[in-house]
Amino acid sequence: MAGHIQDRWYKTTTGPDGKPVKTKTDRHGTGLRYRARYIAPDGTEKSHSFPDKQKRKADAWLANIEADMTQGRYIDPSAGAVTFARYLREWLDNQTTDPVTQEAVMTRLRLHALPHLGDRPMASFRPSHIRYWMRQLEASGRAASYRRSIFANVSAMFTAAVEDRIIAENPCRARSVRAPRLDPRKVKPWSLEQLVAVQDALPDRFREVIEPGAGCGLRQGEIFGLAVEDVDFLGGVLHVVRQVKLIKGSRPIFAPPKGGKERDVPLPESVSFALAGHITRHPPMEITLPWKTLDGPPETASLIFTTETGKPINRHRFNEKVWRPALNEAGVPRTRDNGMHGLRHFYASVLLDAGESIKALSEYLGHHDPSFTLRTYTHLMPTSETRTRSAVDRTLKGRFSASDGPETAHSPS
Repeated sequence: MAGHIQDRWYKTTTGPDGKPVKTKTDRHGTGLRYRARYIAPDGTEKSHSFPDKQKRKADAWLANIEADMTQGRYIDPSAGAVTFARYLREWLDNQTTDPVTQEAVMTRLRLHALPHLGDRPMASFRPSHIRYWMRQLEASGRAASYRRSIFANVSAMFTAAVEDRIIAENPCRARSVRAPRLDPRKVKPWSLEQLVAVQDALPDRFREVIEPGAGCGLRQGEIFGLAVEDVDFLGGVLHVVRQVKLIKGSRPIFAPPKGGKERDVPLPESVSFALAGHITRHPPMEITLPWKTLDGPPETASLIFTTETGKPINRHRFNEKVWRPALNEAGVPRTRDNGMHGLRHFYASVLLDAGESIKALSEYLGHHDPSFTLRTYTHLMPTSETRTRSAVDRTLKGRFSASDGPETAHSPS
């Protein structure tokens, strides 16, 4: 055995006859009697103490430790003493996500996880602690989607702790713990009339932001990061390669599209003509911003949409000063789906109504998984009955005269 059990109450000495004799130590009768000692994989000595009459328990504990080391499942018993707050700081510092995402995660956990979980040692967490915390989070009135994001961040941190051998199991993955359910909400795309009304209400300088969103499915940041060199007018392709993001509240940077996924999108003639007209009236401006981080390498692009002073568009100011007034003037209610993301919903509804596949739509929208696209827009897809009727009508319409009905078909020749 790599370890052994030390009896602190007795020691073995050699008697006058040369035979071993057990004698009492100075600690006899005080403190914990047995100490299980072993050498950890990192070469340090570890121990755990047990009271009198628990020799078997000490032997079993040591046997389990040695079995875990043999099977590669060993976890230092003292490692789990680190608090949630301390491990969270280490975990955030080692994240490889972009700074904007890190900032969002840090804000969510600082506000909604640390006050409830921060002081507890990592090894002490049980599923009941997570369930209680989630009930408190629900009582705060936060939206289910927001609570689900917070839960996902906490669960990811616990998973990292398992992989770092800090704890044995992730309490967020217990069968009794369930992530917050999303609100049962179906996306309701704008009508063409609403789209036109909003565009007519926008100032001339920003009127054509509608086309890349509603006609190519670009996100708001991707529209603001669209450069003239990304538009292949002759080939009919839009290259989505960057977005404008705000870091530390309001400082703009260039970054890859969401998920780091560049993509090519078909460029309809209507969008091509609209962008060409905008470029004629408002020439593109060369903008240089750091790439991905505030201290990243400078990147220059001839942006199609900029402010009147030739600066990149700040989405917060744009939403407050331009987009929301346009919604009010057009009579479009300011709901969750009526931000500029509503343009993507319109794009998806048009493509699905035309029979485009979920896989293609997912690629054009830049989704990480077609199943996400399906879950979001499945209610907009034509039903199987509708598709059946349309398919048969396209094939048979005009082939038979109105009198060639069932009676004619079954009449004797």
